[in-house]
Amino acid sequence: MMMPADSAALYVGVADLGAASGERTIATLGLGSCVALVLHDRKEFVGGIAHVLLPGPEYSTDQSNAAKFPATAIEALLRKMYLLGARQPRARIVGGSSMFGKLLESGGVNMGERNVAAARVALAAFNIPIDGEDVGGEFGRSVFLRVSDGRLLVRSLRGGDSEL
Repeated sequence: MMMPADSAALYVGVADLGAASGERTIATLGLGSCVALVLHDRKEFVGGIAHVLLPGPEYSTDQSNAAKFPATAIEALLRKMYLLGARQPRARIVGGSSMFGKLLESGGVNMGERNVAAARVALAAFNIPIDGEDVGGEFGRSVFLRVSDGRLLVRSLRGGDSEL
């Protein structure tokens, strides 16, 4: 699955989202405690990724960016995907690591876990089924979604490559 070499890939940055249809690849790099919400409609060949930063607006002084939080990112991503013809997307969740877990005080805030929990709640609120997760741990990840068939490559230095 040679997607990372795809020069036509749509790259989604932190607190950003993107959608595409057809033969495109959508990617987001460097997920730590952030979460990639990956949506795909396999019948309509439409996909999207939101790279969410925080579990909710209460964690940020700037709440103007919808892509920053799972609940608002899902809504914005669905709008983009519906314009491309999506009807019934399904989800996968990647990320939510505790990159510095050993440095957390006992009972400290694990932002990765909170991001994953908020992502699950947001997807449930929109009745989007979750087909798979690659979450937690203490290592970063990057994801590459091939829209034409929904294959999702998860790449990490520690965990190698896997398909979700």
